[in-house]
Amino acid sequence: MPPIVFDRKLARARRRRAAALGPATFLVERVAQDLAERLAAVLRRFALAVDLGTPTDAVARALAASVSIGRLIAVDAIPAHLKARPGLKVAADEEALPFRDASLGLVVSALALQFVNDLPGTLVQVRRALAPDGLFLAALVGGDSLTELRQAFAAAEAELEDGASPRVAPFADVREMGALLQRAGFALPVADMERITVRYAAPLDLMRDLRRMGATNALAERRRTPLRRATLARMAAIYGERFADADGRVRATFDIVWLSGWAPHESQQKPLAPGSAAARAITTARSSA
Repeated sequence: MPPIVFDRKLARARRRRAAALGPATFLVERVAQDLAERLAAVLRRFALAVDLGTPTDAVARALAASVSIGRLIAVDAIPAHLKARPGLKVAADEEALPFRDASLGLVVSALALQFVNDLPGTLVQVRRALAPDGLFLAALVGGDSLTELRQAFAAAEAELEDGASPRVAPFADVREMGALLQRAGFALPVADMERITVRYAAPLDLMRDLRRMGATNALAERRRTPLRRATLARMAAIYGERFADADGRVRATFDIVWLSGWAPHESQQKPLAPGSAAARAITTARSSA
């Protein structure tokens, strides 16, 4: 059995709360547009595709005008979130796909797979569900995402409480992701990373966005006692001291790891030489919530 890193039931509850609050969608919207651009460079038509776990309909909207996709099936572990989506939809967990082997031409996913406990198992299921020469294209949070928040919480809790507790999810780096694609049996696996730096007026604005993304702490080993106000205030102060720019706005790092791979087929070209991946860095600003 894989290690239980995330409380999946709680993670779904966090997503339901975010939807009720009015979700913060700027990050998934950006990733969905990037995904559509990447897919547009693939000169293929996919008769049947799956949008796996994307927390909004951003990918479906970004791909709506694509002539390369026949039918797109939305897959979400929360049935209520599928009601407003047009087209085909399936309520299923990302860790237990209901599709038969070799039945899909394309599987895409945006900002969902970082919260599964058994990512290697999910990748194997995706590869099996793809027909020969089918494509998998996904973006997930990884690398040093939210490193500023992690460091600030650890320092505050070291000062005021009995040691640091898990507050920010562990994220895999791009090399680990590439290795997982290979282990899952994908041909021509590629993993690359884009760094997006978001600037906020204050650390609490970041935390409000994370709450409205459904991305607050759902770690299985999280501390069960409520966060103390003194600890929160000290965290915000440390965050501002260490990670503020000259204008007083604070930085938050989001590393988006892109994964792509093909179900093996004899017609495929040989893989590129190692070391051909690239990384991009982008900075954007968020107004106060």
